[in-house]
Amino acid sequence: MAVYDLEEQEQLDELKTWWKQYGNLVTALVVAVALGMVAWQAWNWWQRSQAAQAGAVYGALEQAVAAHDAKKAREAAGELIDKFSSTTYAGLAALLSAKAQTESGDLKTAKLQFAWAAEHAKDRELRDLARLRLAAVLEDEKSYDEALKQLAAEPAAPFAPRYAEQKGDILAAQGKNAEAKVAYDAALAKLDEAEKGAAEQRRSAYREVLQIKRESLGPQS
Repeated sequence: MAVYDLEEQEQLDELKTWWKQYGNLVTALVVAVALGMVAWQAWNWWQRSQAAQAGAVYGALEQAVAAHDAKKAREAAGELIDKFSSTTYAGLAALLSAKAQTESGDLKTAKLQFAWAAEHAKDRELRDLARLRLAAVLEDEKSYDEALKQLAAEPAAPFAPRYAEQKGDILAAQGKNAEAKVAYDAALAKLDEAEKGAAEQRRSAYREVLQIKRESLGPQS
């Protein structure tokens, strides 16, 4: 029994020695892990809270757009951009409001909101769509060079035909028919690449539109 007690005492002494050497480190690690878990839970709560609040504001924006109230739509989009820019709702709101501003004739605000979405929207395809729509507004204003700059970046595959088509429209408006034909040809080629598997009727209709634009510029040179 005495031998057993002695062994226990030796183990206890070793444990005490080990704890003196590493106890502070172990305590620090446990505290760090605990704080990390608390921070992670707080972050998730904050993210959910932000998404819920942003969703409510976005719902108000949708109602404003449906009621053709461009002012309320602009204000709701501004709130989302200012307070909830880290959410997907902000990019969607900028696009939706910009469209409403375009329809109401407030092109200055529309351009600002399209530009914000093109730069800051979380989703790449939202950014691509924003650049495309901004280019269309700039074309209407005859700001052709600025419009073409918006189309310089390579978009996601689904937007590639539309980008090439818009470029063709701008070049045609400038009287650069040869370059416009090249752009329309590129749109037709990209359509075949991007639209595989899509409804054939829709693809055929779009191809026909592109071909009509292409042919309106005159015969192949």
